Amino acid sequence: MAKLYFHYAAMNAGKSTLLLQASYNYVERGMRTLLFTHKFYAEGGIGKIHSRIGIDSDAEIFTEGDDLFQRINDHTVESKVDCVFVDEAQFLSHGQVWQLARVADRLGIPVMCYGLRTDFQGKLFPGSSELLAIADELREIRTICFCGRKASMVVRRDEHGGTIREGSQVSIEKSIYVSLCREHWEEEIGRWPVRGPQS
Repeated sequence: MAKLYFHYAAMNAGKSTLLLQASYNYVERGMRTLLFTHKFYAEGGIGKIHSRIGIDSDAEIFTEGDDLFQRINDHTVESKVDCVFVDEAQFLSHGQVWQLARVADRLGIPVMCYGLRTDFQGKLFPGSSELLAIADELREIRTICFCGRKASMVVRRDEHGGTIREGSQVSIEKSIYVSLCREHWEEEIGRWPVRGPQS
């Protein structure tokens, strides 16, 4: 039975690397995969999924208004689709997450979504929120804070290394993000002192 999966993590945990590796495993066995990424990651009109370790792949682009169920269904007319992979899944709309659930439920195709859970202010992205609510399987991909603990949060830094506390939820400049554990994220954001009783 096909399922909808959500693989989530903080920045620089290797989400895209795992996606590309999983897709390669299917293709190596003669199966067909479809790869999608958000329009923010297009180069010359072609979607690109890049890994920090230097591997990449072309992908189809999705935008906010796309009907992903219909697009994937159209591909099945050409030939069988064995798995769908979605990078940057935090940018899916609520409706698109349900469209992907229908791909699993009605077309019988597994859908693997990879993305961030929260933004630099600790708030859920719309796509991540819906995936956490309805995905069949949730898989956390772990990375570490500088202190060695699990990093589950990200901060956004300016060009001088200062912590940005306000602004747009979306910025695709990966170099300005740093993954931290919850304690050190809270310290950098400056909501209250790190240690000691809170009111």
